[in-house]
Amino acid sequence: MSDEQHGTPGQAPQDPGAAAVPQGLVTAVVELVHTGPVLLGAYTIAELTAVDAIVDFLEARPSEDELTEAVRSLAARQLLLAGATGEQVQVRGDLGIAVAFQQRARIVLDARTSGTEAGEPWRILLLPQPERICLMVRIDALGVHQIGLYTLDEALRTLTEWLPRGSAVEHERTVDADTLLAECRRSALVTVTHYTAQGSAEIAGQSTDLVLARHDGRLHVLARDPEHPDRLVPTRLDGKDGVHDRIADLLTV
Repeated sequence: MSDEQHGTPGQAPQDPGAAAVPQGLVTAVVELVHTGPVLLGAYTIAELTAVDAIVDFLEARPSEDELTEAVRSLAARQLLLAGATGEQVQVRGDLGIAVAFQQRARIVLDARTSGTEAGEPWRILLLPQPERICLMVRIDALGVHQIGLYTLDEALRTLTEWLPRGSAVEHERTVDADTLLAECRRSALVTVTHYTAQGSAEIAGQSTDLVLARHDGRLHVLARDPEHPDRLVPTRLDGKDGVHDRIADLLTV
């Protein structure tokens, strides 16, 4: 099911591997997001895989039985219909909007946090759009993916409030990263990846990692050593909103 179609049946995408989007949909949704968040529902890994949504960023591929059940579930909710040809399907409603905006993104921020509590996500994906809005996916311990569209500023604020916080520690050049991460109560790995797309397949390019670790109320910030990428070294945060500003910079490079 590599070809997904949204809106009017029979509308063919210019790229045979990309989703066809009804004219005016993107503009209308962008305008709506600037009035408030647009929540697009909650889905399982199998349901997202069935429509090729954020597949390359998921933990594992579901079994064929799980995919079959997901297709039935989506069809029963009228979110998935047969397309104009036997090789196309029509993804409708909020899920169709999520697929359309995911395929427009060319940067993904993948943040994973340890030490989370019940009721909060352990992983968040941000996929910025050219119009300064952002597709955000929050993943909980049960594998439920809550998807929504937010302004970029609101998405960054939500992310930084969820990440480990504290007054930044000024380190020397070297630090035992493994010991630090083993001892800290809460830590996070933030990876920003630029990618290109061929149809519905994402091809990863340059990526940047940032590690945040909260220990004894202080925030340790580490990045990869440019000369030795397999080693983490301390990095500085400038300004009052250091983590927020650093992540914002990573998303605009």
